[in-house]
Amino acid sequence: MDTDRFLQTFFSEAEELLISMEAALLRMDEGDQDLETINEIFRAAHTIKGSAGMFGLVDIVGFTHVVENVLDLARDGKIAIADDLLSILLSCRDHIARLVENAKQNTSADGECLAQSERLIQALAPWVLDAQAAASKPVKSVAAPLLDNLSSAQEAEHERDLWLIAVRFGDDLLRNGMDPLSILRFLNNLGEIVSITINTDGFPSLEEFDPETLYLQFELQLRSNASLDEIEDAFVFVRDESQIKIIPPRSNTAAQTDLIKSMPKSNQRLGEILVSSHAISPEELEFAIDTQKQQAKEQAPVALLGDILIETQATAPEVIHAALSRQQSAPPESRVASPEQRYIRVEAERLDKLINLIGELVTNRQRVDLLAAGLGNTQLTEAVTSIGNFTEQIRDAALTLRMVAIGDTFLRFKRVVRDTAKELGKEIELEIEGAETELDRAMVEKLNDPLMHIVRNAMDHGIEPIALRRERKKPDTGTITLKASHGAGNILIEICDDGGGLDLERIRNKAIKNGLIDESAQLSRQDLCQLIFHPGLSTAEKITNLSGRGVGMDVVKRNIESLRGTIEIDTELGVGTTMSICLPLTLAIIDGFHVAAGKIDFIVPQNTILECIDLNTLNHSQEQNCVNLRGEQVPFIRLQELFRLERQEQVQEKLVVVQFGEKRAGIAVDSLFGETQTVVKPMGPIFQALKGIGGSSLLGTGTVALILDVQQLIQFAINKEYERNAHSVVGIQES
Repeated sequence: MDTDRFLQTFFSEAEELLISMEAALLRMDEGDQDLETINEIFRAAHTIKGSAGMFGLVDIVGFTHVVENVLDLARDGKIAIADDLLSILLSCRDHIARLVENAKQNTSADGECLAQSERLIQALAPWVLDAQAAASKPVKSVAAPLLDNLSSAQEAEHERDLWLIAVRFGDDLLRNGMDPLSILRFLNNLGEIVSITINTDGFPSLEEFDPETLYLQFELQLRSNASLDEIEDAFVFVRDESQIKIIPPRSNTAAQTDLIKSMPKSNQRLGEILVSSHAISPEELEFAIDTQKQQAKEQAPVALLGDILIETQATAPEVIHAALSRQQSAPPESRVASPEQRYIRVEAERLDKLINLIGELVTNRQRVDLLAAGLGNTQLTEAVTSIGNFTEQIRDAALTLRMVAIGDTFLRFKRVVRDTAKELGKEIELEIEGAETELDRAMVEKLNDPLMHIVRNAMDHGIEPIALRRERKKPDTGTITLKASHGAGNILIEICDDGGGLDLERIRNKAIKNGLIDESAQLSRQDLCQLIFHPGLSTAEKITNLSGRGVGMDVVKRNIESLRGTIEIDTELGVGTTMSICLPLTLAIIDGFHVAAGKIDFIVPQNTILECIDLNTLNHSQEQNCVNLRGEQVPFIRLQELFRLERQEQVQEKLVVVQFGEKRAGIAVDSLFGETQTVVKPMGPIFQALKGIGGSSLLGTGTVALILDVQQLIQFAINKEYERNAHSVVGIQES
């Protein structure tokens, strides 16, 4: 039995809930104080606590219960979540994350962790209504508040009617590692199980009995002041496989209305909704209908069914209103309601394995294409083409599964900016644009560290202190903007700040001093900006806890390049800086264009190609390596020269014109073979330093092809032309 499967699901859900909780708290910090935001925070804490209770994680249950109590007071409007309480709640969120991580690593809370629990519980005490009692009573353990809440004295004080719960467990729950007794223990922690009646109708004969099959059915009565959500949480891991019916106490109006609101939409009438939700009994409904009939016979005004039920105290007005709302929201009979969107969890490793298998399918499909073309059988060629079309659809659908919105990554930086700004004594806002932009999940995971370093640098060295901003007639609050957008099969991520900008002259002097460049070197503006990515080069006046040692920016660039991306800088002194990261949408499979130079096969990413032209038909100079393309001077490079390949005799060179961002250049090759689906394979460590190559692929013929890094090749062509022009100017001046 896979006993850890449900626990792993809890850890995964807890991580998502903690992200949601932090995002909602940060929205409140920005002024979003509406009730729904508070409810979102409460639901996150409540769900984590309830699920943790299922697995006996008392440290998480006890501490989160205290946080939940404070949030419940905020939901009721008894306290306001101002800046001081917000900071404590953010720290509580971090501590819950730490407790969850401890449980994930199967380690108990150490002394420091327990001490932090105590500190945060005491910090929350002033916001509890009975603050003095909470402060005077020492907390013995993080689980104490939960145990206090379930004391018999409180249960006696809040006596209520009984909840009725009927359960028919799924047959395979034992095989899946679920212990049904843990659910009963959890329910008993919510109150008192008054009675349990076992239903033996589903039990087989002794000969047919299977010890791994769960035949358990029961009905129980629960005395509790818990909410419907809390009781439903007991069955969160068995809900899909079991039949569960929860009937709230008649006196629990809130639970009755929640139950009605949660019912599926249907065309039931008011009385049917109330009976099916056990808000009233069939006899009470029959009595109300008989009353209406009697009024009609006496030719008196016929009262509404809901009014009769309220008048006879069969149910509360709130329950009637909830049932009426459910009835009005039901779709007309003539219209079929669209099915709800459903989600399933899939392990990342399984998804990666699927992508790899599809990659092999793509490679073998190319081999079949070649064999079919060689045989010349028309019917076979048509069948292979049809299979190829389906292969492309399967490829695209599989790659879509790996695409995730970058917004979740961006939102994590709101907390970083908030905390770091306070540490630096600055006022900084983070703005996000294009959060819905999608890219490969594997790339998102590797982007977090580079983005973190750039954002911290922008806060530390980019955004000026308030006094200096006032001198420069800027707002006191600095702004950092994270943008994401799609274009030409790539994703562009920009990190913009309205700070002091980069002092390029200072960077140049520091580079000369460090021996990175010669004093006579003629560098473009972008080349000067790129110098900050050299190890050890920093122009910071002082070293801080965040940055200033010249360590990290080289790692940033290396990480970006490992994703086959580029990073460029646009800066203006005193105005601000924008760092632009350009990345491919996916790292797995791309549409490529097969070319060759000097007996070596290459793949050019198809989304970068503008056109292919016979080089001999263009007006160009052998010395300049620049062509006149419809009035525009476009630099180009020859792959033979760049990689020192064997030159082919009597070959008509072809020029592949490519574009990346706003820059374009030409790549001269010997042969053009056409479009091909390309499975991207990373280069081995020994080839990591090779410039202009972004990976490798296996062609249908079994030949290895090198995938060109178009960004680097364009920049190489532009730099080469810039250097040639600079030398020409120097030569003219000397003559």
